[in-house]
Amino acid sequence: MKPFNINFLDHVAIRVKDLNVSIEWYSKVFGLKKYQLEKWGEFPVFMLSGKSGIALFPANLEHEKLNLSSRNVKIDHFAFNVSNEDFEKAQNHFKSLGEPFQFQDHYYFHSIYLKDPDNHTVELTTLLVDEADFYK
Repeated sequence: MKPFNINFLDHVAIRVKDLNVSIEWYSKVFGLKKYQLEKWGEFPVFMLSGKSGIALFPANLEHEKLNLSSRNVKIDHFAFNVSNEDFEKAQNHFKSLGEPFQFQDHYYFHSIYLKDPDNHTVELTTLLVDEADFYK
């Protein structure tokens, strides 16, 4: 039996050299709509098509390029969207497996973060506000 359901790939978070250049490019080239949320401040900036897309974060260009903990230009993490019910099921499932995760309250969303065997960050996220109001 499947422990919980995943709705869709919510976003891939990427670190970029220049937020404004990336926002303009993803808007012009892919037609993605910009979402910059008041409660989150300057970043992340979401660029979405429907409910899926990318989250843009500024890169720290001072970090060593090959350092695994670097915040240089790179893919930062990817996120799966789950329902509120499946968000709870997932946490219970991870606890039963002894799989460590971190919870974060993002005001509009709740998220949990895990590391895969290769140290990639995987996020499960669930929307807390009305879907029709958020994805305008």
